[in-house]
Amino acid sequence: MSLPGGPWGAWATGLRVRPIGEARAAAAALEGMGVSALWMTGGTGDPFDRVTALLEATSSITVATGILSIWELTPAELATRLAGLPTEGRSRFLLGLGVSHQQLVDRRTPGRYDRPLTRMREFLDELDRIRPPGAHRSERVLAALGPQMLALAADRAAGAHPYLTTPAHTRTARGRLGDAFLAPTQMALLLPDPDQARQAARRHLAPYLSQPNYRNSWLRQGFTADDLADGGSDRLVDDLVAWGDPAQVVRRASAHLDAGADHVCIQLLDPAGTWADHTIPLDAWGELAGTLTT
Repeated sequence: MSLPGGPWGAWATGLRVRPIGEARAAAAALEGMGVSALWMTGGTGDPFDRVTALLEATSSITVATGILSIWELTPAELATRLAGLPTEGRSRFLLGLGVSHQQLVDRRTPGRYDRPLTRMREFLDELDRIRPPGAHRSERVLAALGPQMLALAADRAAGAHPYLTTPAHTRTARGRLGDAFLAPTQMALLLPDPDQARQAARRHLAPYLSQPNYRNSWLRQGFTADDLADGGSDRLVDDLVAWGDPAQVVRRASAHLDAGADHVCIQLLDPAGTWADHTIPLDAWGELAGTLTT
């Protein structure tokens, strides 16, 4: 079964974009720390060479795309790449699919981003017609924020993998998903000072504040236009990014479990960096890991 077997996962863009040797070493280290899944952003282009490398670097945990944009590969191309995964690791791969963002999709082909919910349905229809290994309903999750995509995730996938949401959203998502798998991501910083934590959090949140998908999601969650202005209000930053010592971060992440999540993908941020650095802060993970297992 490709779904994670435990409550904690590690989400890191660096697993996708850092040099392959560094990513493989980080994957092995994170597996040794006890997380049950590695969530690797799909990014742009074909991620499957990196998926293969992470599967080969680990022995027991799930490796997931979180997410692969449906605009990057056709269902037929995806089927070919899935068939090429190493046989001994294929059962540990979880396919995360999403519709990405209009700015990213239209950057190369203006006007291509159209009717994303319909396009996701069509993509799943074609996958189900081809029936490649690793893409069955029970082996895929959808990046879902709004009610319609959550309903599609419950109907056509094993569940949902929301990003940049709060425990309140998790509770709502659980109600819409029924018994389906739910794995939200929680950004986190091991910084106990509020001013330092919020300053660092804003650097990492900056690119997302202009994305309509997330802005609309936050407005549905009860935030206001004022919360989204000027780098984000303290309220928005504090609700989206868990900060503090390891025990405080784990309590914040555990709020998703209390709200109905099956698995929480922790995205530990670099206090000194920005979203563009794509670091994998293994020292911070070492601090956090002991608290996660207690």
